[in-house]
Amino acid sequence: MTDAVFHEKITPFLKEKLNLLESTYGKDSKEYQGIALQYLRDEKEGLSSKEQNIKHYEAETEVSSSEGEVHGIERLYAKSLVIEPTLVCLAHCRYCLRSNYPIHTLTEKQLVDVAKYCGNENNREVLSEVLITGGEPLIIPQRIEVLLNALIEYAPNIKIFRIGTRLPGQDPKRIDENVVNLFKNKPSVRFEVGTQINSPVEFFPEVIEALNKISELGVKIYSQNVLLKGVNDEIDTLTELYNKMRMHNIEAHYLFHCIPMIGIHHLRTSVARGIELEKELVCSGRVSGRAKPMYAAMTDIGKITFYEGVIQDNKDGKLLLQSHYRLSDRLAWNPTWKLPESAEVDDKGYIRVWYVDGEAD
Repeated sequence: MTDAVFHEKITPFLKEKLNLLESTYGKDSKEYQGIALQYLRDEKEGLSSKEQNIKHYEAETEVSSSEGEVHGIERLYAKSLVIEPTLVCLAHCRYCLRSNYPIHTLTEKQLVDVAKYCGNENNREVLSEVLITGGEPLIIPQRIEVLLNALIEYAPNIKIFRIGTRLPGQDPKRIDENVVNLFKNKPSVRFEVGTQINSPVEFFPEVIEALNKISELGVKIYSQNVLLKGVNDEIDTLTELYNKMRMHNIEAHYLFHCIPMIGIHHLRTSVARGIELEKELVCSGRVSGRAKPMYAAMTDIGKITFYEGVIQDNKDGKLLLQSHYRLSDRLAWNPTWKLPESAEVDDKGYIRVWYVDGEAD
């Protein structure tokens, strides 16, 4: 999408559901728009805006392999490593974090080398979990099986395997035996599946069935949702969403403010609007305390959750956000990481970052 044109890609399942929602509720309905705004290209994507980022952050770390450079290995935090076995997806979310990343799919040999990296002498005392994401990792289950088995063999320090996927909501029939078997016969590790359900309309019967196949194996499913204008930026919609998530055994994790990237200005609320919605959601008794998300921004230096004192300044449509990431720690975990131009270090060694706000309605 370097030319600000992100190819539209949508699964037959989602097309079928969009047609059903259009015939039942109409194109202007919140039900139809709840999916359409997430997947259908909008002419507003080509308009100029204050958002200039083409990537959400730079966090790639160097891993060597006899088959050449290994892409898609990111590290921003002490105990966890992000592994992107493929950047191919079945559908393109219009607010995608990685729409500008070069497409890659790692070989089995490269995945084994990644596992060996996780268990090497520099990492075995620190790393304890991996997030396997993408792209859509579950479209290559045989290759993911190779990675999981290699991690168990070469990196016994990795005790938690997290897999990020939108497959249950985009093409639920592909949660088949090959995918389900990934979570079986691996008693030495804990599995967690992170998905993303942004609108309550996405809980179609086929989606619920696919999610149940995973949760019935004892796998914890959690959702990291994105606050999207026109999709879920109303309190009644968020209330329905989080109540449905709880009913279907999905743990609430983050509610992300929509990232400041080129092409998605029209989907971004203001941070203040998100804080208002978060307060109304979690402090009103509308949802159980077991279903409350953390409201956070995905910034140039990583995730920052909005608590009192996080917003240090507001200038020219940008917010200065205070983190508790130390530059010295970040460089210890990822020596090739560079402090971005949008960030600075305070007198205690913590990183602050300027974050482009969205527009108020």
